[in-house]
Amino acid sequence: MKIRPKVKSLKPLHTVTRQPGTATPYLATTSHTFCPKSYPLLSRPDLLLTFGVSPVSECHHQPETLPCYTAMDSNRQSNYKLNKTEKKFLRKQIKARHTLLRHEGIETVSYATQSLVVANGGLGNGVSRNQLLPVLETCGPVDALLMPPNKPYSFVSYKTAEESKKAYVTLNGKEIVDDLGQKIILYFNFVEKAQWKELGLQALPPGLMVVEEIISSEDEKMLLESINWTEDTGNQNVQKSLKHRRVKHFGYEFHYENNNVDRGKPLPGGLPDICDSILEKWLKEGHIKHKPDQLTVNQYEPGHGIPAHIDTHSAFEDEIVSLSLGSEVVMDFKHPDGITVPVMLPRRSLLVMTGESRYLWTHGITPRKFDTVQASKGHKSGIITSDVGDLTLSKRGIRTSFTFRKVRQTPCNCSYPLVCDSQMKATPPSFPESEREASQLEQEYVHRVYEEIAGHFSSTRHTPWPHVVEFLKALPRGSLVADVGCGNGKYLGINKELYMIGCDRSQSLVDICRERHFQAFVCDALAVPIRGGACDACVSIAVIHHFATAERRVAALQELVRLLRPGGKALVYVWAMEQEYNKKKSKYLRENRMSQGKEEEVSSDTPGPELLVEQVPDTGHKEPACRMPSVSDFQEGGRNSREVTNSKLPVHTNRTSFHSQDVLVPWHLKGNPGKDKPAEPFGPGGSHDPSPVFHRFYHVFREGELEAACQTLSNVRVLRSYYDQGNWCVILEKV
Repeated sequence: MKIRPKVKSLKPLHTVTRQPGTATPYLATTSHTFCPKSYPLLSRPDLLLTFGVSPVSECHHQPETLPCYTAMDSNRQSNYKLNKTEKKFLRKQIKARHTLLRHEGIETVSYATQSLVVANGGLGNGVSRNQLLPVLETCGPVDALLMPPNKPYSFVSYKTAEESKKAYVTLNGKEIVDDLGQKIILYFNFVEKAQWKELGLQALPPGLMVVEEIISSEDEKMLLESINWTEDTGNQNVQKSLKHRRVKHFGYEFHYENNNVDRGKPLPGGLPDICDSILEKWLKEGHIKHKPDQLTVNQYEPGHGIPAHIDTHSAFEDEIVSLSLGSEVVMDFKHPDGITVPVMLPRRSLLVMTGESRYLWTHGITPRKFDTVQASKGHKSGIITSDVGDLTLSKRGIRTSFTFRKVRQTPCNCSYPLVCDSQMKATPPSFPESEREASQLEQEYVHRVYEEIAGHFSSTRHTPWPHVVEFLKALPRGSLVADVGCGNGKYLGINKELYMIGCDRSQSLVDICRERHFQAFVCDALAVPIRGGACDACVSIAVIHHFATAERRVAALQELVRLLRPGGKALVYVWAMEQEYNKKKSKYLRENRMSQGKEEEVSSDTPGPELLVEQVPDTGHKEPACRMPSVSDFQEGGRNSREVTNSKLPVHTNRTSFHSQDVLVPWHLKGNPGKDKPAEPFGPGGSHDPSPVFHRFYHVFREGELEAACQTLSNVRVLRSYYDQGNWCVILEKV
């Protein structure tokens, strides 16, 4: 008879009947045995007694594992009942273990090791190194404490496994209080090794400099006292209260509605007199080259920030300097290709931005009350490194910044036309209104781009996607398979028992296929020169999202079906708008955003292990929520295409969520592009930039949209539809 254990959330590992004359490991049929391999918390002697669990002297597991236990039946523990707190505690410990595996890919082990993962004990949920380390050291000397940035867990290693085991037993469920006074309960699990993938070496953005202790504490006090935040807002120096900060302008008012200044309307009084001597000193010492004539003073309370932005090119000259007063802060600098560099700005330091750091990189302050900083005392300004063994939290104070600029009187002629409002003579393309315009858009922002980037693109496309490999290997031996949009041919040699042929619109990519001894030819995916009904299967991986209208996307699907024999199957992958699905972020969002080393360029590329990374919001306009696409949307000519008629295509920010379905996605070409071309605002990113920027058109699909498009075809049925790491996928069968 099956007996329900006392702990409802636990499942019995096994139940055995004690035979007459047998040894103690055999238990009465009314008992249930639990192993710490499934429930590590049960290895705690104090909890075992509380939960009415007794040890089994022997079990079928390896001798190095922790002992198994048995939960006694109600006859033997009739006077005890778990209270709500105990039940909740046990559930939380088990949930923490499962969450670490499911979302973070961290696998715990059932036996004692020198290393533990501490759930809830991370920088991401407000626990600093100074808080956690003394707690851990009560169980013995800590060999290493790794605290990854923005993560709600940490790793600790002890000198011996005995010390680690002691921490597991005595600290599991320990309650600590963070700097905000909130109670946090720690949950421990053993791991094989405390480790974290280190990020690549960082460098300050070109043209950026931080000068520490640029002014004295006396000057700091005078500057702060010179700003009267209580005076009438009708004063000659414009004062505003924005959502996340208080702002005051001197010299010229900065208009946030158009991100510019009115050169013809300088503010009376100019800059505060106290600033003159300080600016003259900076000029003399060579920290700045021009004397500013505009000052913006921002006051930030803890938890406040400023969105990532580039100061308008046409408004101000090259040099922009910002003085930090009252408190330190971490400012994030982000390159258009997604690389983020966090920079510490100490109190009384001067930030100087010129050149690339001023014109190309965005800078902003994330609204939060704590910053992740270096724990070592010698570190003050500069990059917050990726050394997880030297990171902690720093509580923000009230910070006031004095940002000095010189108003530009002539148009900007910088070397970054892609982001320069003075040089953007060419505007982003509009959404096509006709078949002809759609074809032209694809020619300029798909076909031409792939010809230019073929070599670099191919170098980033080397790992086959597991579900595509599974599809190809499941096909019968001798099947004829067409890879329409084969790229560099990474799938053409997956299954040697198939006859595979590839085609692509790019001559350069087809040449790469031929160099690899694959059969491939150049053609358009809307007109593949293969006899209809000749193929046993087709694959179209990351191709159809490059077609600019719903009609052309459906036509591409119909062409795949035409190639199939009756009963033939096609696998189709398209990029998904939902880069976070079922509360999991895709690899595209999770990609290491600070790595400056080897990087796989922007795409819906290889699915990988689950690692969650802080998401950086796009600055584009967010579309309203939309209903699920239906077959009628496509039969009526494409709902999405009609909605955005006459609108300009937005340029997507890499490694962020999509806010528009039809976008231009930047590709930063690495290495020698091989061709001398003039700067193009919406083509290559300018000859001065060693990493030219190209833009590819994408239509990212909403959930259900690909299926709805397939259902408009009369001779197919959808065998399977699924989501695979940022892509919507279907398997079709021709009927």
